[in-house]
Amino acid sequence: MKLIKNIRNSAIKVLLSEAEALQNIAENINGDFEACVEAILASNGRVVITGIGKSAIVAQKIVATLNSTGTPSLFMHAADAIHGDLGMIQREDFVICISKSGNTPEIKVLVPLLKRLGSKLIALVSNTQSYLAEHADFVLDATIKEEACPNNLAPTTSTTAHMALGDALAVCLLEAKGFTSEDFAKYHPGGALGKQLYLTVADVVPKNTIPVVSHDAALPEIIVEISSKRLGATAVTGENGQLLGIITDGDLRRMLQNHSDITKVKAEDIMTVNPKAIDIQEYAIRALNRMKEYNITQLVALDNGNIAGFIHIHDLMKEGIV
Repeated sequence: MKLIKNIRNSAIKVLLSEAEALQNIAENINGDFEACVEAILASNGRVVITGIGKSAIVAQKIVATLNSTGTPSLFMHAADAIHGDLGMIQREDFVICISKSGNTPEIKVLVPLLKRLGSKLIALVSNTQSYLAEHADFVLDATIKEEACPNNLAPTTSTTAHMALGDALAVCLLEAKGFTSEDFAKYHPGGALGKQLYLTVADVVPKNTIPVVSHDAALPEIIVEISSKRLGATAVTGENGQLLGIITDGDLRRMLQNHSDITKVKAEDIMTVNPKAIDIQEYAIRALNRMKEYNITQLVALDNGNIAGFIHIHDLMKEGIV
């Protein structure tokens, strides 16, 4: 039991320590950060991010975030840079060097070479008095008091700080560019996330047969239509084909309780008028949200006001949206 308590306390201590560090870093956002964002926005170049060790891993994550939010970026390992990878850098590019100390041998070798290429150098560093910071065009201050590691050795708080500043940079660029969810969808077409961003009701509805009966349809016809189309409901239309309402299997059960003579029951007698509907051009995720809002499992899909079918929660589950 004592071991469990110590584990929990250690975990809490790490999280609180890193949270405090991020709070301090937030207070250090200054004009250099703003100038860096503005310079990248004004440039036609890419953002090349480099580092070594754990900083290289952080660099790859920031590159992925920038690329997915509309800022073209590349990863260059600091050790490989001096063995040919410098060839990927163009003069108009910005190079972000990530380093806790800013004084590692690889960085000291790399910085003069980058300056010689003419690219703008951004230091994402936890030591603003370092060699890297002194030679950079912009300094992103990720200064921390100590690592969350009890020996103050393993990169923990510092890597969290670097990654968070990278996120801040990406979001500032995203907002300044007016990057929308539609833009985001272009770069994320795969998986459930991508489908939430681009899949429309029209992409799902055509897979369903449309159950429909006229307003004066008798009970046997209604039952057959609901059963044969296997959606648990049918649309009810008027003489001109306009949507009047829907009948669900729940409506049928209530009808049996409320009508003593079911032989005279017509569709219009038991239908739900003004059913919940959605246009086929809407995103499928909005259909899901509407179902949750009204605690229902299906919606009538409309195309220019005309019934185009039903979208059922099972359809969304098959697409991996739910």
